[in-house]
Amino acid sequence: MSFLGELADKPWLTQGSLDGIPDAVESDLPTPQFGLRVFLGVVTVLFALFAVVYSERMLFSDWRTLPEPWLLWLNTGILILSSMAIQRAVNSARLGRMDGVRTGLVAAGILTLAFLAGQFWVWLQLVGLGYYAATNVANAFFYLLTALHGVHLSGGLVALGRTALKMQRGVEVGKLRMSVELCATYWHFLLVIWLALFVLLLNT
Repeated sequence: MSFLGELADKPWLTQGSLDGIPDAVESDLPTPQFGLRVFLGVVTVLFALFAVVYSERMLFSDWRTLPEPWLLWLNTGILILSSMAIQRAVNSARLGRMDGVRTGLVAAGILTLAFLAGQFWVWLQLVGLGYYAATNVANAFFYLLTALHGVHLSGGLVALGRTALKMQRGVEVGKLRMSVELCATYWHFLLVIWLALFVLLLNT
């Protein structure tokens, strides 16, 4: 009977652990941080795939390299300053200095808007020189990659604005710290993505 009883057992319904294995593995990361990491992983794969296709496509004979606008160098410097500004906000949040958080967030937002405006200006310069997206595959890839990066950066501005709104509502700096750190992580990530794209675009 005991043997028949064992056969009737349903081990997948048995509670507890097996051989010391815990019932479930829980992440030590807060939900927002975990969600951001998953999102950044997806974005990394997306840009990596575009980079691979870009590198393969440029080997075709119909590829025509675009000129190198000097403004791209200036825009890169602006984005680096933006990342530094938001890191200052993080450092101030950890020290409990709300004034430093405010200054860092405002500076990061303004510099990011300047970067996006600069990228749009680059587009206008190239179009003025006759480098339309439909003219050549290289042109289309340039507009696509810079637009894709700009869209992700614009989404970051939305999150930055929500964090700034919390600050204006009087949220304590301790409760604001995670939001600032998440914004900084996103900014640093997009800076790395842009530097990789910048190198890729310059070497074609």
